[in-house]
Amino acid sequence: MSSAQRQAPSTLALRWGLGGIGTLAVLLLLAPTVVVIIVSFTNGYSLKFPPPGYSLRWYEALPDAWQLQFAALNSLKVASAATAIAVLLGVPASMAIARSESAVARVLDSLFMSPLILPALAFGLASLIYFSRLNVNLSLATLIIGHSVVGVPFVIRTTVAALAQLPPALLESSASLGASRGYTFRRVTLPLIAPGIAAGAFIAFMSSFDNVPVSLFLRDASTDMLPIRMWQDLEGKLDVSIAAVSSLMVLGTLILMIAMERLTGISKRIR
Repeated sequence: MSSAQRQAPSTLALRWGLGGIGTLAVLLLLAPTVVVIIVSFTNGYSLKFPPPGYSLRWYEALPDAWQLQFAALNSLKVASAATAIAVLLGVPASMAIARSESAVARVLDSLFMSPLILPALAFGLASLIYFSRLNVNLSLATLIIGHSVVGVPFVIRTTVAALAQLPPALLESSASLGASRGYTFRRVTLPLIAPGIAAGAFIAFMSSFDNVPVSLFLRDASTDMLPIRMWQDLEGKLDVSIAAVSSLMVLGTLILMIAMERLTGISKRIR
């Protein structure tokens, strides 16, 4: 028996072993989400698994949950504004970083990525201290600023990836035909990197919408955010409607991810 034939069974066993571990890890990660979705259809008054019966009563009660609606509206406002700012800041930064090989560009790249490296709680606390030193009162504006800082790295990363796939010959051809840099950007560069920008904007929006640490430190007493409201309701009264909201958020995120994958190929752009 050759050495290759002797190694074949061990290689097959290793693959099966790694596949089994990977499958177990996926099941462990998905199990809490599946449990929450099942519990959201309970006809009881408490979070109990398995449910004693099934009903849509908690979904029907959501239109009357004005606190959750108010918090969801605030989260939507902050996420939309933060995403817009992240795109306006991230796209020019991506253009500068992608076109330069200098050490300054690499330093700036590391600086822009730093919010993803720092622990979220540390970043939220540092932001609170920073605004306090500047004597800036906490408000919706401070929330938007904090969420924008967190969102910019996502836009930069996906936009830089899109720029790396842009054929330089297209830009050179546009310049040789007399087009200005602004015209080339509007008519050539921007349409080609738009999927990358959209992918980064989507990730920035989702990271802002369900952000807890930054919102916890930078919101004022009158600004209620959906993740924090859900957290407080779970701690105080274990409201089953939170499971219904969570299920809707999971479903909405899944639909948006499928749509973004079809439109932009988001999985390829975040590698």
